[in-house]
Amino acid sequence: MSDGVNRVLGDSPGRTIVKLIVVSLVVGFIMAIFGLDPWDIVYGIRDFVLDLWYQGFHALGRVGDYLILGASIVIPVYIILRLFSFRR
Repeated sequence: MSDGVNRVLGDSPGRTIVKLIVVSLVVGFIMAIFGLDPWDIVYGIRDFVLDLWYQGFHALGRVGDYLILGASIVIPVYIILRLFSFRR
């Protein structure tokens, strides 16, 4: 059982906890130097997803505009070409 836990954690549980504490302190110190708050990161990710969501639907709206604009030319040309090929 101990070998399985060590294999999953990469080391013994005690050493893994100590490593995580040290890395957490270093990362926390660096974030404090740059004035970053963990909630800034969470809100940044949330805002990114929301902007992507809204811009995605806006892009779909533009695709619909392009479809209508292109269809206003393509469909009459298609009808005219079909009429000319129908007479043969």
